[in-house]
Amino acid sequence: MPAPLKLVFAGTPEFAARHLEQLIDSPHKIVSVMTQPDRRAGRGKQLHASPVKQLALKRELPIWQPDSLKSVEAAAVLSDLSADLMIVVAYGLILPAAILDIPRLGCVNVHASLLPRWRGAAPVQRAIEAGDIETGISLMAMEPGLDTGPVLSKHGMPIRDDHTGGRLLDELAALGASALLENLSHIESLLAAATPQQHDLATYAHKIDKAESAIDWSESADTIWRRIRAFHPTPACYTLLGEDRLKILAAHTETDTPSGETGEILSADERGLRVRCAPGVLVITEAQLPGAKAQPVTTLINGHRERLRPGVRLSPGPIL
Repeated sequence: MPAPLKLVFAGTPEFAARHLEQLIDSPHKIVSVMTQPDRRAGRGKQLHASPVKQLALKRELPIWQPDSLKSVEAAAVLSDLSADLMIVVAYGLILPAAILDIPRLGCVNVHASLLPRWRGAAPVQRAIEAGDIETGISLMAMEPGLDTGPVLSKHGMPIRDDHTGGRLLDELAALGASALLENLSHIESLLAAATPQQHDLATYAHKIDKAESAIDWSESADTIWRRIRAFHPTPACYTLLGEDRLKILAAHTETDTPSGETGEILSADERGLRVRCAPGVLVITEAQLPGAKAQPVTTLINGHRERLRPGVRLSPGPIL
């Protein structure tokens, strides 16, 4: 069995923390955990540690939170760790070429797509939004370009109709953590045989802008349905019911296109809230009004029957 590796782990969100947890319980030694600096969040703008930092604190691992990795000082800190390999999972900061070359075996990234499909910040959401039928995990040897490095291994999984962005990300975290641990046992041979990407096949997964979550009822029901799934739980798609922002959390589609205006409520009953699109019908089954909990639309209809009656027209609007 190969000797355990000395690892630096770089990551920030919960997706990354799932990978770190697997590594902590492996034979490999984590000599440092890199994560982004604490950020202010919430109504009180209190400082919050990342999920990776919270896990590292709990497991008593050394933590490093550099503001940037471009300085000579940062390179010196990493050099002093004498790591065999750096594992990078959704870290959120660019790693300069000088940093990538410091660990003995370089840096390996766990990326939530089947590269070169969906490079960039939001590969999971963009895959659902685009109607992809498959996604997965790629282990990649890092180079200065954005997700452009040669691929060590790919691990695919189908995208189901019940996958939301959150659910798919959770399943990919489990797949990625398992694949990472399995591949570390023969990482040197994988690095030696890494396959260059076909750059002409690459697509870019742009970071999600909250403005995208406003539903445009002139789009097809299928397009809207995929975006609702992709943007759940955050930022969550919404429409305007009068002056209130109505978050739409679950829905399905019908292929018929009855008469009526786009955004018009066609019926509101035990089947859900049926809204005309162009083409098709979106059937909303779970939604949330400001100040209320997420609830089945049948419950929402009972409390707001006049506002959600057939003939009422829902409309897109600005971020509130």
